[in-house]
Amino acid sequence: MTKTLKIGTRGSPLALAQAIETRARLMKAHGMLEEQFEIVVITTTGDRVQNRALREIGGKGLFTKEIEDQLIEGGIDVAVHSMKDMPVAQPDGLMLDCYLPREDPRDAFISFEGGTLADLPDGAVVGTSSLRRKAQLLHKRPDLKVVEFRGNVQTRVKKLQAKIAHATFLAMAGLNRLDAMAIPRTPISPDDMLPAVAQGAIGIERRIGDSETEALLAPLRHEETHMRLAAERSFLAALDGSCETPIGGLAEIDGGTLTLRGEILRTDGTEALVGSRSGPIADGGMMGEDLAAELLARADDGFFDWR
Repeated sequence: MTKTLKIGTRGSPLALAQAIETRARLMKAHGMLEEQFEIVVITTTGDRVQNRALREIGGKGLFTKEIEDQLIEGGIDVAVHSMKDMPVAQPDGLMLDCYLPREDPRDAFISFEGGTLADLPDGAVVGTSSLRRKAQLLHKRPDLKVVEFRGNVQTRVKKLQAKIAHATFLAMAGLNRLDAMAIPRTPISPDDMLPAVAQGAIGIERRIGDSETEALLAPLRHEETHMRLAAERSFLAALDGSCETPIGGLAEIDGGTLTLRGEILRTDGTEALVGSRSGPIADGGMMGEDLAAELLARADDGFFDWR
């Protein structure tokens, strides 16, 4: 490749770490030099507006629109995304078919006071910007008070250290990628708290028809992650999932079998509906749609209404 490959990303430390990982994998796969790449930081609406909940300003697309606009216009060649932030549909002209190996998908309980979620005293304050985590938390511990916690990993840790809350949640994947060993964490089993759909996965988006970039990305494609996300994202798409709908989902592969677990909750945590499907890996997308249909059939009218 003769030109500089421009990699678009958000500017948070975690987003930059993901872009750097992508660059390192491309360098190794093709024997390329670091100077053949440019990491282009793009500020999104979700980054700029930190004092309001995501559901109030438009949802997941707020972390991707400006980056995708640059990709469409040719200002960057690829975009590196945290897949849990990605809407299920791409803009015309763009596609996602390259995923790096998935990191730990679990949530982590974070508290400088020690203990676990079960150890929090009655009425303790927990900070989170995730409607899913809030609903799951209140479903298990309706006695707790949940407050809005926007910002990147470092910002949320500072809020915790300032005692704005007793505890918060972060993704294990982000903590691992940042090598944030100083942050105390307790991993939460998916049996206790299903993660966000596609949590822990990095996706690399490109322009349709850009054959040179497609060939560059081909060695980076991780098939198991691709198949797991196909199931999870079909589940999310069938639910019309957004930041206003508390949804958890996780697909796991054992041999030739894929098992998908899914959960939908009322926004106030008063009810949770869970289900699962298992079958051949190639049927993951169909299983996601089928599981979503089952949960929607079990939910009454207004299940997702804001409460």
